[in-house]
Amino acid sequence: MTTISKHNQLITLINVFTVEPSRQQELLDLLDRATQIVRLEPGFISSSLHRGIDGNKVTMYAQWRSVEAYRAMRENPTPLSYFEQAAAFTEFETAVYEVVETYSPPAGEA
Repeated sequence: MTTISKHNQLITLINVFTVEPSRQQELLDLLDRATQIVRLEPGFISSSLHRGIDGNKVTMYAQWRSVEAYRAMRENPTPLSYFEQAAAFTEFETAVYEVVETYSPPAGEA
């Protein structure tokens, strides 16, 4: 399960894909198939797919135990083929992050 906390020492991978609205579902399906494989890799914690309501964006938010675990997964050719297929009809930006801080409403105001 995705838990966002500055105390959990995980890395966060955020991929933002730009896609033609007519192909958004195709992209989501490819990313789903890739994630079904990736989730079995050592060091995988969680992943979430987000559909842009304008149809032009898809964002994948994933958590890994370490950069090394993420890099090891990238050596597995099976999920990479799905990402290569997605790259053929999307533009995307990938970055690795660490959580600095989280915020929520004050107690009793949620």
